[in-house]
Amino acid sequence: MSPASAFSDRLWASLPVPAFLVDPGDLISEVNPAAEDFLNISARGLRNAPVLDVLAIDANLDDAFQRVRSREGSLSISDVDVGTGYQAPVLCNFQVAPMVGMPGFLLLIFEPRQLADRLGRAHSVKTAAKSAIGMAEMLAHEIKNPLAGITGAAQLLSMNLSGEDREMTDLIVGETRRILKLLSQVEQFGNLSPPERKVVNIHDLLDRAKKSAEVGFAANMKIVEAYDPSLPSTYVDGDQMLQVFLNLIKNAAEAAGKTGGTITIRTFYDLSLRLRRRDGTAILPLQVEIVDDGPGLPTELAEDVFEPFVSGRENGTGLGLALVSKIISDHDGWISVDSGPGRTVFRISLPLAPKTDGTEADGAET
Repeated sequence: MSPASAFSDRLWASLPVPAFLVDPGDLISEVNPAAEDFLNISARGLRNAPVLDVLAIDANLDDAFQRVRSREGSLSISDVDVGTGYQAPVLCNFQVAPMVGMPGFLLLIFEPRQLADRLGRAHSVKTAAKSAIGMAEMLAHEIKNPLAGITGAAQLLSMNLSGEDREMTDLIVGETRRILKLLSQVEQFGNLSPPERKVVNIHDLLDRAKKSAEVGFAANMKIVEAYDPSLPSTYVDGDQMLQVFLNLIKNAAEAAGKTGGTITIRTFYDLSLRLRRRDGTAILPLQVEIVDDGPGLPTELAEDVFEPFVSGRENGTGLGLALVSKIISDHDGWISVDSGPGRTVFRISLPLAPKTDGTEADGAET
């Protein structure tokens, strides 16, 4: 194989979006690994299949193919639904281009919009977190010391006051304590150590989080378990992942308010989410969902909910979900949210525990 041919093969395999090579008869000649993942069909099963039998596209492909072949110029179509017989339609940006030196052959490239938007938001979260938290960390220590002095002085003053004057000093104490709590969360975010991963039964962690929530912040909630008992183990830092579950359950309880509601903790196995990383494709089949029946996230915050200092609650710090996102990212996992009135779902996707001696690792951290 020539160096140029080897480079072309590597380039084709490295494309992060689904790509199809279509011959002059509109049969699939070749697909890249991302297309196999997108369709959940192997390249062998796709070769020589009519492309219009494999892909259901909300666009006039016959006309698009004819225009590209006759003009030998590329064509781009935005926001089209692309479906198959095996999955629901996915909103994509779609490109068709002629293959240079291969008359009649076309290159089809799809960019799933949902994944692109989610990846873009994830990058935004990390960038915003680094800048905002970095600046806050620099100030946190210097601010905490004088705040502690202000709190102490206000408490001493209140000992000789009464009525409205004492209400003012109580306000000072309450607000300074709130700021101190915020600064502590900032320091916790910045000082979070790398995860110490072990083989973990995710249900053990969820049970601990549920029991803690039921006797504390979620005492007014009904918590329902919907576990898949056959779920394999994962590979995480148990303490950090417990913090994630507690944070999400607490958010769900706070969204319901004093009237209470129902929180459903669901686990299941799903191979559909695969993320392309520099070292290959990451498969995240272990799914945990925290579902509540509250009012849902404010529309203006839904896309930015994992960014630091974004909160829909009065006096909220906006760091809880940013910390959750950071922990999940450090574990090579994925977190997403789907929210509407009466149903909000936070979904965490995690990898399997590594295999040893050809079998899945056993055991669980409790």
